Amino acid sequence: MAVARTPRGRWIEEGLRALAEGGPQAVRVEALAQALGVSKGGFYWYFGDRDTLLHEMLDAWEEEVTVEVVERVEGGGGDARDRLRRLTDVIPELTTGVRTDLAVRDWARRDETVAERLRRVDTRRMDYLRALFSEFCPDAEEAEARSMIAFSVWLGSHLIAAEHPGRDREEVARLVSDRLLA
Repeated sequence: MAVARTPRGRWIEEGLRALAEGGPQAVRVEALAQALGVSKGGFYWYFGDRDTLLHEMLDAWEEEVTVEVVERVEGGGGDARDRLRRLTDVIPELTTGVRTDLAVRDWARRDETVAERLRRVDTRRMDYLRALFSEFCPDAEEAEARSMIAFSVWLGSHLIAAEHPGRDREEVARLVSDRLLA
């Protein structure tokens, strides 16, 4: 009977978890294998080296935070306000949350290739927000300001619980969302 391999996606997920916890230096083959409860031999079956894993982790992160988010938001239909509300519901459900995003941002400060990818991701995110806000904000400056505020609030969401005692993240995010959509 053949031994089942740990799926490629599990290595990537564990790598992203390690990245969120400790940055790119925490993404070590031996540590990932230990966390997955497997030998590191399976890693080399899929990736060959750590750099390949890091690249595929960034691919997975980019796909989830851009393409998958837009597909989920657009898939529910509705007007721009409905889709923006849905966006605030979809984002907390992501496998890669704000901690991963912050780790990628920190990594980008030291790696130009990662910085280029981050710029591409942020541009796609802002373009999507601009498109949504522009549907009900005829003033381009107003749509830009709301887009920037929405994006900034999402990036700062890791502080929400600490900054608003007695209110959970979802409650504060909904309050901000309601104001932006007014």
